[in-house]
Amino acid sequence: MKNYSDFLDSKASAGANSGFTPTFMPSCLFDFQAAMCEYAIKKGRAALLEDCGLGKTLQHLVWSQNIVEHTNKPVLVLTPLAVAEQTRREAGKFGIETKRSDSGQVAGKITITNYEKLHLFNWQDFSAVVCDESSRIKSANSSTKQQVTDFMRKIQYRLLCTATAAPNDYLELGTSSEALGYLGFLDMLNRFFKNDNNNTTMRRMYGEAPKWRFRGHAELPFWRWVCSWARALRKPSDIGFDDRDFVLPPLSEEEHVVEARTLAEGMLFSLPAADLFEQRRERKRTIVERCEKVAQLVDTGKPALVWCHLNDEGNLLEQLIPDAIQVSGRDNDYQKEEKLLAFADGKSRVLITKPKIGAHGLNLQHCSHITFFPSHSYEQYYQGVRRCWRFGQKNPVKVDIVMTEGERKVMKNLKRKAVAADVMFTNLVLEMNNSIGIKHENKMTKEMEVPTWL
Repeated sequence: MKNYSDFLDSKASAGANSGFTPTFMPSCLFDFQAAMCEYAIKKGRAALLEDCGLGKTLQHLVWSQNIVEHTNKPVLVLTPLAVAEQTRREAGKFGIETKRSDSGQVAGKITITNYEKLHLFNWQDFSAVVCDESSRIKSANSSTKQQVTDFMRKIQYRLLCTATAAPNDYLELGTSSEALGYLGFLDMLNRFFKNDNNNTTMRRMYGEAPKWRFRGHAELPFWRWVCSWARALRKPSDIGFDDRDFVLPPLSEEEHVVEARTLAEGMLFSLPAADLFEQRRERKRTIVERCEKVAQLVDTGKPALVWCHLNDEGNLLEQLIPDAIQVSGRDNDYQKEEKLLAFADGKSRVLITKPKIGAHGLNLQHCSHITFFPSHSYEQYYQGVRRCWRFGQKNPVKVDIVMTEGERKVMKNLKRKAVAADVMFTNLVLEMNNSIGIKHENKMTKEMEVPTWL
């Protein structure tokens, strides 16, 4: 007769291992990378949530090679635009054979393509799928999420790799679980979260997102559930290895507040924008002032990465910075990739683009200067900075944030989300360590001073 603990364990949503023992583990892997590969291969369907520069590309290539050797059937690797070519180059360095295909045809045992080309492929041709930069499927309502989930549904082996899984919204982890074939997104919501409004349908009718919070008993079980199909780390010591070779250079962030030449209608002086409407109006009204400041900041003769959000910003920046190239929505996929790789290869000094075009997956460690216009998206900011400030960067990285007085609240919200992201990752790493038996030493050395009045 089972006891109550066994009964509870039998009801847990922890996915059983469906993989196998690795047969290919190249010596070039760091010890923590080998541990992550072994976990993912034995798991069969897993997520690797690792910080930028920790070698997720090599890890998913090793995972793919093991699947190929075990099944003798091709693996499909999905990447963002321009990352496909970088992945192919990376594989060549380590002797792993890959082929790229944009036509829907299987090009080799490990076939690499962009998310935009997935609709051309047949899932029955593959034994496994890798989603590199899998935050592309984080939104429950996105067409990419639905397309990827449907494609992977009957594929035996699946791997998700990203540095920013749900950076400030735990609900987004549900889309990863669903894509891997574990608990579905809506099932996850009902099990671990409570809708404070209890009326999701009505709120959606009026364009409002339902607000969810943890059920009173559910936070710890939630993290245990995530750890049943994912491994997370920001540095090797998070899973018990040495950080010696993975210490990042300093990062400095400086805010530059520019004055608008004309005040908003009816205003005697500048004030922080009160709502999204005012923030958008402020952004459009101050395009010239902000772009001129960015052009001044990057006039150093050294490589610079310039992020923008509006077409008018990108076009004006391209005019103000003579040796810059802009990657914009009007470029076709081939042109976008050509320009992004030109900057990555050092053939152009300044790259101007939007985070939604180029903020995922690219390795730009040759550049150590970034400019940013603030937005409410922490993921865009994090990924934009991490293109340059990642393991492998040799120089201190400088981030210049250019804003107006009216955008103070935008920056405040961005900082709040950064704190939330850190809390999420800390909880995930702690529970993961508990599940795999890693104990961290208490590094506090100062004794508490007892107040004299006690």
